[in-house]
Amino acid sequence: MQFASAAGIDLCYETFGDPAGRPLLLIMGLGCQLVHWPVGFCEALAEHGFWVIRYDNRDIGLSTKLEHLGLPPIPKLILRKRMGLSLRVPYQLSDLADDARALLDALGVPRAHVVGVSMGGMIAQLLAIRHPERVLSLCSWMSTTGDPRVGRPKREALRVMLKTPPKDPDALLDHAVLVWRAIGSHGPLFDPQRVREVAATAFKRSSYRRGFARQLAAILAAPPREPMLERVRAPTLVLHGRVDPLVDVSGGEATAAAIPGAEFRLFDRVGHDIPEPLWPEFAAAIANNTQRA
Repeated sequence: MQFASAAGIDLCYETFGDPAGRPLLLIMGLGCQLVHWPVGFCEALAEHGFWVIRYDNRDIGLSTKLEHLGLPPIPKLILRKRMGLSLRVPYQLSDLADDARALLDALGVPRAHVVGVSMGGMIAQLLAIRHPERVLSLCSWMSTTGDPRVGRPKREALRVMLKTPPKDPDALLDHAVLVWRAIGSHGPLFDPQRVREVAATAFKRSSYRRGFARQLAAILAAPPREPMLERVRAPTLVLHGRVDPLVDVSGGEATAAAIPGAEFRLFDRVGHDIPEPLWPEFAAAIANNTQRA
């Protein structure tokens, strides 16, 4: 593991493949560490000639924790959002997009292909909006535009996601399986043993969870991005699972519709995860999109 520093934030990152290859930045989602990008998937991308960079967002994993900002009142923020009122939050999604740019600066990467999942897709969109000169191509995966009318979670998926995880390590692994079973892919695409292994690895790296609330607050406070997405000129691929219960497929459809020339790929029986049997197909789709850059 290595660290890059910028504006008081230390970002933990890891790379795969030849540093002389095409840089590809992977941005993870809400409350998830870099280890939630499967090693096998990162290696599959590296085989396509990419220098793959995965990292912990601020407030998660081994990156800087912003404990001094306190815990935002999530129920109150959700209520204010439903009422159309302004939200005061510890930081914005745009700050996380600027973190991604700062990481590229620290690595000496002038331009990169960018892939983001869920919240990471939102961050990737903002990176392409705020710093278009840094994004060679964009992949927004299982994500949405910030329009509250699209990409809405199913009630049960949201309930499970917001449930406080147990502190006991063994119970925590059972909880991880419960969460990913509720939001993940169906049938043989769901692998509970892999979920337990990743959860154990993540817990061993860092058990810090308070950043989850601050990241969620940033999502809640983010304005709709459709008008800004119309300005994106990077070749864009939008990936989504047909049975995603956490970010409804309408979020992916709206993202693809908002970005000129975006390609939309829909996967049957896929939920809000990255199932191993489809790693080669996902990697090939991302690689094909980068060829348009």
